[in-house]
Amino acid sequence: MAGDPPPTPPVTSVLPAGDRPEHLEEMSEDEAALAALGYKQEFKREFSAWTTFAVSFAVMGLLPSIATTMFYGIGYAGPAANTWGWLLSVVFIVCVAASMAELASSMPTSGGLYYASAVMAGPKYGPFAAWITGWSNWFVQVTGAPSVDYGCAAMILAAASIMNPDYVPNEWQTFLLTFFIMVIHACIGSMPTLWIARFNSVGTIINITCLAVVIIIIPAAAITSPKFQPNEFAWGIQNFTDWPDGIAVLMSFLAIIWTMSGYDASFHLSEECSNSAIATPRSIIYTAVSGSVTGFILNVIIAYTITDIAAVIESDLGQPWAAYLIQILPQPVALAVLAMTIVCSFSMGQGCMVAASRVCFAYARDDCFGVLSNPLKRVNRHTRTPVNAVWFNALIGILLNLLIFGGVAIGAIFSIGAIASYVAFTTPILVKLIFVGKKFRPGPWNLGKFSMPCGVISVGYVLLMLPILCFPTVSGDDLTPDLMNWTSLVYGAPMLFVIVWFFVDAHKWFKGPKINIEHILQHDLSTQPGLDGIEPKESPSEVGDIDVEKGSKEKTHVAAE
Repeated sequence: MAGDPPPTPPVTSVLPAGDRPEHLEEMSEDEAALAALGYKQEFKREFSAWTTFAVSFAVMGLLPSIATTMFYGIGYAGPAANTWGWLLSVVFIVCVAASMAELASSMPTSGGLYYASAVMAGPKYGPFAAWITGWSNWFVQVTGAPSVDYGCAAMILAAASIMNPDYVPNEWQTFLLTFFIMVIHACIGSMPTLWIARFNSVGTIINITCLAVVIIIIPAAAITSPKFQPNEFAWGIQNFTDWPDGIAVLMSFLAIIWTMSGYDASFHLSEECSNSAIATPRSIIYTAVSGSVTGFILNVIIAYTITDIAAVIESDLGQPWAAYLIQILPQPVALAVLAMTIVCSFSMGQGCMVAASRVCFAYARDDCFGVLSNPLKRVNRHTRTPVNAVWFNALIGILLNLLIFGGVAIGAIFSIGAIASYVAFTTPILVKLIFVGKKFRPGPWNLGKFSMPCGVISVGYVLLMLPILCFPTVSGDDLTPDLMNWTSLVYGAPMLFVIVWFFVDAHKWFKGPKINIEHILQHDLSTQPGLDGIEPKESPSEVGDIDVEKGSKEKTHVAAE
C-alpha cells in the first residue's frame, strides 16, 4: 500500500534500521540481500545449489585428500586413526560446519567468515577480529592448491616409478610438475563463471564416481591373505611417534582436519549462487556430512586391508597411497586406482584455486592487502572473474612449493591448511559467543536452540587441537631440524607479522569491511543502535577492469542489529 515502509531484505543487514539500498524494488532477492550487507552485485549468479556443492565437494576431494595425508593419519597412530579416530574427530568437525552454515545464511558474502567477525565484534574489536580471520583464512586458501597439486604431482611420479622401477623422481621433477599443474589451474580459474561452474560440476561427478569405484575395488580385488585384517588390528593403535598413544591419535587428526576443511568454499561462492541464504548453508552441511560418511567408509577399508604400515610409510615411492595400493592390489588394478586418484586430485586442486581467488578478491575489496589491493580487487571485464587474484594466489603457491627442496618441510603446508582453516572457521563463532550471544539475528537456515552449544563445542575442539598439530613426531635427542614440525614457524611467523602490522600501521586505515553500494538514509543515524565499524568507500575512477568500489557516493556509518 502507498506509504508503507520499504521492504527489508530478509538477512542480517549492516545498514541501520530505516536505511536501505537504493533501487531495492528493482533488485532480485539475492541482490537485495547482498545490498543489505553493504555490497553491490559484481558477479553473475550462475552457481546453483548443486554447482556450489560441486565446488565445495571438489575442494574437499575426499579420495585425493585421504591419499595425500596418509602419512599424517595412519602414519602417526596406525589403523585407529582411520576408524574410531575419524569418528571421534568428525563429530566435532560437523559442529564447526553447522555453526559456519548458520553464519553463511545470515551473512552470505564472499568475504564470509571475515565479514561475520567484523560485524559481530563491533566497532571496537571488529577490525582486529576481521583482520585475524581474514589473514588466517587467506593463508589456508593460498596453501590449498599448492598442497593438493604437490600431492597430485607426487602420485603421477609414483605411478611412473611403478611402471619403471629403475626410475626414482627427484625434487626438481616434483617441483616442475607441480608448477605445471598450478599454471593449468590458474588458466582454468581465469575463465568465465559459467565455464568454471560447469568444469567443477563435471569434476565433482568424476570425484564421486571414482570414490565409489575405489570403495568397491579395494576390498573386491585385494590379493592379501587374509583379505581383511582382524578387528583388533583395524581398530587398534600402532604408535609411530615418540608421544603417548593418546597424543599420537590426536596428532593423527591432522589428516582428518585437513581433509574435512573444504566446506567453507560454499561460503566464499555465495555472491555467485542463487538463493544463497538457503543454498549456501545447505551446501556446507551436505559437504561436511557426506564427506564424514564416505570418508569413514574409505578409511575403514584401508584399516582392514593394509598389511604393513611401516612399509607403506617408508616406501621408496615417496607416496604412501601408491605404496599401499601396490601392497594389496595387482599392479594393473593398483595403477588404475592411482590414475583415478590423480584425476580427482587435479579436480580438487582446481576447486581450491577458484575458492582462493574469491577470498583474495573479497579481502582486497576491503583493502586488506594494502597497496596490492587495487589490482587484486578488479574484476576482468571480459570473463567477469577476479583474474588478478587468481594469478596472485598461483604465484604465492608456486613459491610455497619451494619447500619441496626442504624435505619434510613440505609437510608444513598441510599443517598450515589444518590450523589456519580452523582458526578462521572458529574465530567468528567465538566472537558470536562472546559479543553477540542470544542477540544474534539468524538467517532462514539456523540451528535454533542448538546454536550456542554447537558453538561452544566447536571452539573447544579447535583450542585443544591447535597446539597438538604443532607437535613433531619425535622428541628429545631424536628431534633434528629435518624431523622438526615447522608449522609453528611457517604459519606463526606470517601471522605474527600481520598482527604487528595491524597494531603498528593497519589499525589506522583498516576498519573492517567497507560498503560499496549507494543507499538511501531514512532516519538520523545518530539515533540508530548497532555497529559503526564497517565503513563505506569513496568512489574512485574506473580504469581498465571493473573496480568494485564504483558506486559508493556517501560517507556514513552503518550498523548491524
